[in-house]
Amino acid sequence: MDFQSNFVISGQELWKWYYQAKVAALKADIPTTEVDWFLGELVGLDRLTLRLECFKDWPKIPRGISMEELDRLWRRRLDERVPLQYLIGVAYWRNFSLDVGTGVLIPRPETECLIDLALAATNTFPNLREGNWVDLGTGSGAIAFGLAEVLTNGSIYAVDCSSEALTIARKNAAKLGLSDRVIFYHGSWWQPLEHLRGQISGMVANPPYIPSSMIPSLQCEVSKHEPLLALDGGSDGLDCIRYLISTAPTYLVSGGVWLVEMMAGQAKAVTEMLEAHGSYSQVQIFSDLEGVDRFALAYLI
Repeated sequence: MDFQSNFVISGQELWKWYYQAKVAALKADIPTTEVDWFLGELVGLDRLTLRLECFKDWPKIPRGISMEELDRLWRRRLDERVPLQYLIGVAYWRNFSLDVGTGVLIPRPETECLIDLALAATNTFPNLREGNWVDLGTGSGAIAFGLAEVLTNGSIYAVDCSSEALTIARKNAAKLGLSDRVIFYHGSWWQPLEHLRGQISGMVANPPYIPSSMIPSLQCEVSKHEPLLALDGGSDGLDCIRYLISTAPTYLVSGGVWLVEMMAGQAKAVTEMLEAHGSYSQVQIFSDLEGVDRFALAYLI
């Protein structure tokens, strides 16, 4: 995180705060590595310096934040369970540093696999590389940026029904130098893309897929702080996926890719829906980094 050094603290004072923060993290069942990440972003000390505690005897450490504000933010992590990414305003995903806020889902490492699967599909069918690709429900823009990075000759479209999310996504695009590579649309799923009917080579989405009844039982970092709009997939968690299966054939080219992330335990139902629809072939399920069936891919007949 970029900051101006408007405040100064002694290494000894910061070390005392650092030690106390780690103790508090352990008591709150929060990984102590988050303290390193927190200070790295807000104070500018690298993780090796923090781990070796080299800063302990430094007479002055310039900072862009007061100790009072630093402590207030960390108390929110401990007491309110606000995700660290929201507190520092940044999430790291693939090669990107993305701005995030409570209006967007925090991009997860497992979702990175969607980009690799999309790229693999274009390696199998090179004719798809230069076509139109869409990220439906773009949030922070992560998937759209990942597609833009690997499909350098493709046209990338990103859609979200949340104006707040699109504001963040557009800011990220500008920061990453991808404003001319990703075209953003405000609307629900395919609605803004009527002009691309039958012209889309690939659809990629990480839709809401958590059953409504399960949301209160999620970690409070998720249930209390991440946007419900990006989580709630209806009574069985499959409302949005079911909709994408039924509507995508209108927009995809023949041989076009249908690729989504889903929840553990949904692979069988998603496979059956794709096969029963009659418009898809080569339905495949792929696991995430933990070996959980997490992604469904199919091609339009």
